[in-house]
Amino acid sequence: MGITAATEMALRRHLVAQLDNQLGGTSYRSVLMYPEKMPRPPWRHETHNYIRSGPGPRFLDAPGQPAGMVAAVVSDGTTVAAGYLTGSGSRAALTSTGRSQLERIAGSRTPLTLDLDGLGRYRVLAAPSRNGHDVIVTGLSMGNVDATMLQMLIIFGIVTVIALVAATTAGIVIIKRALAPLRRVAQTASEVVDLPLDRGEVKLPVRVPEPDANPSTEVGQLGSALNRMLDHIAAALSARQASETCVRQFVADASHELRTPLAAIRGYTELTQRIGDDPEAVAHAMSRVASETERITRLVEDLLLLARLDSGRPLERGPVDMSRLAVDAVSDAHVAGPDHQWALDLPPEPVVIPGDAARLHQVVTNLLANARVHTGPGTIVTTRLSTGPTHVVLQVIDNGPGIPAALQSEVFERFARGDTSRSRQAGSTGLGLAIVSAVVKAHNGTITVSSSPGYTEFAVRLPLDGWQPLESSPR
Repeated sequence: MGITAATEMALRRHLVAQLDNQLGGTSYRSVLMYPEKMPRPPWRHETHNYIRSGPGPRFLDAPGQPAGMVAAVVSDGTTVAAGYLTGSGSRAALTSTGRSQLERIAGSRTPLTLDLDGLGRYRVLAAPSRNGHDVIVTGLSMGNVDATMLQMLIIFGIVTVIALVAATTAGIVIIKRALAPLRRVAQTASEVVDLPLDRGEVKLPVRVPEPDANPSTEVGQLGSALNRMLDHIAAALSARQASETCVRQFVADASHELRTPLAAIRGYTELTQRIGDDPEAVAHAMSRVASETERITRLVEDLLLLARLDSGRPLERGPVDMSRLAVDAVSDAHVAGPDHQWALDLPPEPVVIPGDAARLHQVVTNLLANARVHTGPGTIVTTRLSTGPTHVVLQVIDNGPGIPAALQSEVFERFARGDTSRSRQAGSTGLGLAIVSAVVKAHNGTITVSSSPGYTEFAVRLPLDGWQPLESSPR
């Protein structure tokens, strides 16, 4: 709009200046055509040959005078002759109002713009005649100037409208293209909202398309952030699903483990009621009840220990002689499994680390018990202790049949088993290796297993110093 206004003003000044130049020439010719000496009014109008009776002065008929020109002769403030040229070249009279308008500007010597009565806008100029008494007033129509300006305004208006329509259309197209990725991001969010995340196995396959997740743009940053959030939610939901699955499996396994001894206890109790007069049979039944009760007790104690470790409850901390602990555990294993060969490989100096002595003893005991239970007579089981710059390594190695490859990733799960049977040998609860893993993690250590036919190794790495109890974490 500012450019349009400036252009209009510049063009108007230029056209008016051109008209003023033309008006100056017309005024000059008119002054030249007017006689130098004329009789005083009123009789001069009838006697002088340059001014005839009729509308307007005769110099309107001079060659070169443009159509539409107005002219008046003002003498002593009175218009003595006034008229204008029609389009056909004839002279016509001005209205009395028009004559009065020309009289009023007779004293001005610069071009003025008048809205002449009945004729429209005119550019007029007053100039003294050569006789020095009269004033010659001439004027040219501003119709061409106004028409040109109107045409320019119409053209500018049309161009402006076209430009606005084009700019609006282009803006809409550009905005739609710019917002298309945002709409796709919103569509992704809407698809996630429609997913049933409150139940069952949850999967989040929906993601913002890669082109809409380019961090180089603002919308891309939003898409990338949404994808990261969805990844985090998917991981959390997967962890929740895995936890729920573990809990269900754990409850099922624990229920089965408890059901077997409870069924045995119930059966022997009913048996004692029927054979109450047979002391030997009653004693045998009560012995079996005590055995199954002890099995339940061990299972409950193991479950309680795992629950405490899972809750992050702090363990006892003190210096633990791992060498002494290994010797004691191997001695106990030799008594429990005399049909196995037990070997011990220790460094010359005692290995002392900070930790919970009772729980670390349970780690070694459970590893040795696992080797004894799952290998046949004559198997060689070696307990090896070594130290490094920052860690102590405890290895329990046997030359038994090995652990199936499919089971190796699950051996530290609760109630993990290598066959389809749910029976337990030698009163095992199926929680030994799970307890080992939990205790090692509570000491900021790691445990690994590698196995093949004829060779199985459990390796425990514990820090030599800097042990701190783990913080509680929800399951």
